[in-house]
Amino acid sequence: MAAQDQNIIAKFIASVSKVEAHEIKATLCSFLLVLILMAAYYILRPVRDAMASEWSDAEVATLWTINFFFSFAVIALYGVAIAKLSTKRLVPSVYSFFALTFIGFYIASTMIGNSPWIDQAFYIWVSVFSLFPVSVFWSFMADLFTKEQSKRLFGIITTGASIGAMVGPSIPLLFSDLGTYNLMLVASVVLLATLPLIFLLQTIKHTDLGNTGHSAAVSSMGGGSLDGFMLFLKNPFMIGIGLFLFLYTGIGSFVYLELKNLMADMSREQRTEIWAFMDLATNTLTIVAGLFVTSRLATGLGLGWTLALIPLIVMGGLLTVAMAPLLTVIVGLQIMRRGGNYAITRPAREMLFTYVDHDTRFKAKPVIDVVVYRGGDTFWGWAFTGLTQGLGLGMTGVAIVGAGIAAIWATVGLILGKKTESMNTQE
Repeated sequence: MAAQDQNIIAKFIASVSKVEAHEIKATLCSFLLVLILMAAYYILRPVRDAMASEWSDAEVATLWTINFFFSFAVIALYGVAIAKLSTKRLVPSVYSFFALTFIGFYIASTMIGNSPWIDQAFYIWVSVFSLFPVSVFWSFMADLFTKEQSKRLFGIITTGASIGAMVGPSIPLLFSDLGTYNLMLVASVVLLATLPLIFLLQTIKHTDLGNTGHSAAVSSMGGGSLDGFMLFLKNPFMIGIGLFLFLYTGIGSFVYLELKNLMADMSREQRTEIWAFMDLATNTLTIVAGLFVTSRLATGLGLGWTLALIPLIVMGGLLTVAMAPLLTVIVGLQIMRRGGNYAITRPAREMLFTYVDHDTRFKAKPVIDVVVYRGGDTFWGWAFTGLTQGLGLGMTGVAIVGAGIAAIWATVGLILGKKTESMNTQE
């Protein structure tokens, strides 16, 4: 009976997605791993954002700038760890390290008390955590699955992140008596729960998946602290992925800041309701599209058009905003942009890393995901300020500029997809 039930489950999963029977265990474990990882982050995010309300805009802007340079230093230190640790030890070591740091923040906060220096350091560190461990997770996924498997499975796996983003914030709400500092301990325990799954997936790679020869490094990769930066700068394909992400951050900054300005005259309660609605709608869209759409797009249209789809939709949305600069229009655009990115664009971008070697996957990828991302936030934030306060552009003008950026974003996606086709031909 158990075997029959398992066969029924396998047939159901295959009917709604493109997961093959021998991939089910790896897919479910990967799904659960990113769910736990994102839940740990979303437990901490309310703690971080609650601290920011006590600081001025200038202080927050300063912390954002520090975060960019600090992210650069963290990636350099990560390069040192890569040189000394094997892949088998690298991923669990990263997650264990972050868990220990949050325990350290808990101890420091309870012993010293309400210190602005500790709070600001925590704010920066959680901002690093929001990108870096997720980048390492996708490096791990690109090393676990083949190119062909990634097109079918990454969309499904990424829905785990959306569910984790819903589970994480519920913990502070359900256990409000814990207090903000105790949540640091809870997040540490949750993060440590990823370790058994990592070790299990490392075994499944060789048993169920049979991907033993898929660029696995048993020993350390060697090199120095800046290897990731050099691999990024010397590889046009990596630069293209970095440009794709850089343009994405531009669109995100423009839409976010326009929303902020449109809601300036509303009460805090009204703004909170709108942001909460957008989060709920985004996560719902991500789960539905990730389960039923992404794998079919990637295998049917190819990576180029899969990467370009959401940029083209965003371009049309921004042109609509230029003609009808209404809150409802830009809220809909934000939901489509974020949900489409999480369910379609992000998994497709992660598929690109299955086309590069092991060292590039683990060394150059975090440079793109963390340093380029934070650099994009800084650059586009000031660019938006220059367009609005410097040149005096209104929402219509900014939306037209944003549509132009989205068009370039889509073009880069098509070029990257074309490059992967040539890589497949060369193999």
